[in-house]
Amino acid sequence: MDIHEILGIDNGDAHIIRNAGGVITDDVIRSLCLSQIALGTREIVLVHHTRCGVAGLDEDAWRADLAAEVNATPEWSFSGFADPYDDVRTSIAALRASPFVPHTDHVRGFVYDVDTGLLDEVD
Repeated sequence: MDIHEILGIDNGDAHIIRNAGGVITDDVIRSLCLSQIALGTREIVLVHHTRCGVAGLDEDAWRADLAAEVNATPEWSFSGFADPYDDVRTSIAALRASPFVPHTDHVRGFVYDVDTGLLDEVD
């Protein structure tokens, strides 16, 4: 996914944070905190997409498979989800609940349809 093309922006126009599943992790919060406080950003746009590999992920099965393969279990969650629209709503709520992301008046969420190339805003 070319996020610059999808959003119609140029390289350098936005602080882009990417991770598997678009999960709001502690590191995402850390990055947004730095972006807002040190760099003055005020808007947040979340973009999840259809056919995501994390959608439908069975957390327990994945942990068991990983433990068998690498002989260790992570402390963090893989954060699988069933529906990208619901997950965007959950992500927006997590951002708004964090005291480390002080500017949440302009948070918008979208699901990018990989088959059509269209963005669908999540209410």
